[in-house]
Amino acid sequence: MSAWDGIDEFISVATLGSFTRGAQALGMSTTHVSRSIMALEQRVEAQLFHRTTRTVRLTDTGRAFFERCERIAQDRDEAIALIGDRSAPQGELRVTCSTAMGERFVAPIIRRFAAQHPKLTVSIELSNRIIDLFGEGFDLAIRTGSITDPRLIATRVASRSLYTCAAPSYLASAGRPNRVEALENHECIAGTAAAWHFKIGGQEVVHRPKGRFMCNSGHAVMEACVSGLGICQLPDFYVLPYLKHGMVDLLLEDAQPDDEPIWAVYPQRRHLLPKVQQVVDCLAHELGPAMNSRIR
Repeated sequence: MSAWDGIDEFISVATLGSFTRGAQALGMSTTHVSRSIMALEQRVEAQLFHRTTRTVRLTDTGRAFFERCERIAQDRDEAIALIGDRSAPQGELRVTCSTAMGERFVAPIIRRFAAQHPKLTVSIELSNRIIDLFGEGFDLAIRTGSITDPRLIATRVASRSLYTCAAPSYLASAGRPNRVEALENHECIAGTAAAWHFKIGGQEVVHRPKGRFMCNSGHAVMEACVSGLGICQLPDFYVLPYLKHGMVDLLLEDAQPDDEPIWAVYPQRRHLLPKVQQVVDCLAHELGPAMNSRIR
């Protein structure tokens, strides 16, 4: 008996929520699938499903086992695909990105990429938290800033500028800061970044914003800034449309930081997969121009 016996049957039933549908998807009889899973449960000495005459659902143990088995099966299928067809992206591509950048730029690019590759399925999770690519089984993340994990490969696919700004109404009442240090005496609207970055005389300078309003949504921070609530620092695609219409003024332009790199980040063991190689190439080709065309 192989250690893999029953795993494909288990994954199919867990995915489809039915022994009958799971068996049909595999082209097997329901009896065979049922016996295979019962043998698997005996082998792992745990019940994997709660069964009634009408429903089949995973136990807590079954749910944890399913997550690991699904990942292993995907790695197996990708290893076979890598040898069998080096050119065609296929299987599941799992991507994570921050919410705003993902909605506006990354998801549309990957959607078009998926449309060109019918053997590929795509799952995109938009979240401002830093997702563990290894622990949560993701193929790719789009991130900014420095990448320090040695297990990850980072390819620069675009860049963005950070602008510090305030509404004319705020500046009329509070005055205009001439130096980074002067921000200590102003209302600063904080977003997801714990620190604001500047560059003076070739040296990096950091300011930690403090104020009465903070939000993890860049759109909400920008709206608060436009309403006159204080000063903010945000990426170009938030600021420039408002700047164009005179709704905000740029501040501390002589201390403008260097452009911030945008990285496609992926585990080292996945960098040879066609789906990862080609989507990274696609992002490197399209993301920068897409961001520039939308913010000008």
